[in-house]
Amino acid sequence: MTREEKATVIKDLTAQLTDNPNIYLADISGLNAVDTSNLRRACFKANIKLAVVKNTLLAKAMEASDKEFGELPDVLKGNTSLMLSETGNAPAKLIKNFRKKSEKPVLKGAFIAEAIYIGDNYLDALVNIKSKEEVIGDIIGLLQSPAKNVISGLKSGGGKLAGILKTLSEKE
Repeated sequence: MTREEKATVIKDLTAQLTDNPNIYLADISGLNAVDTSNLRRACFKANIKLAVVKNTLLAKAMEASDKEFGELPDVLKGNTSLMLSETGNAPAKLIKNFRKKSEKPVLKGAFIAEAIYIGDNYLDALVNIKSKEEVIGDIIGLLQSPAKNVISGLKSGGGKLAGILKTLSEKE
């Protein structure tokens, strides 16, 4: 690979790191062709970009990025695959699900909304991170709950003002 080609790869990786809020580093070495194909297919279906990268080029891209990766470059040893996703927990869920059948991929580290996670022991914590859509759904559910209570109280009061006032005063 020439210097120009390396510079192009570093520039492309830097752009990807900048554009993606959720970055996972995983080790997929040792997967056979069928498992690798299945992993790539699962990533595609989950809207996760998967790429095997050279550690030195990724480290230079991390340096060139405007993000602070902390200790994350320290895990760039051996085989490294880059997983990029818009949803913070999607790669973690995919890894956990895939490992029901295989020992790999192994989580090396992750950068999620400016938080850094180093090591495979964080996989369960990353799976439990809620996506923006899940948090919004929870908030909407919580906001709807009091309104449903008032509506059911109004219905149980028989529609008469005295019944409605009685029901509402009991709810307090």
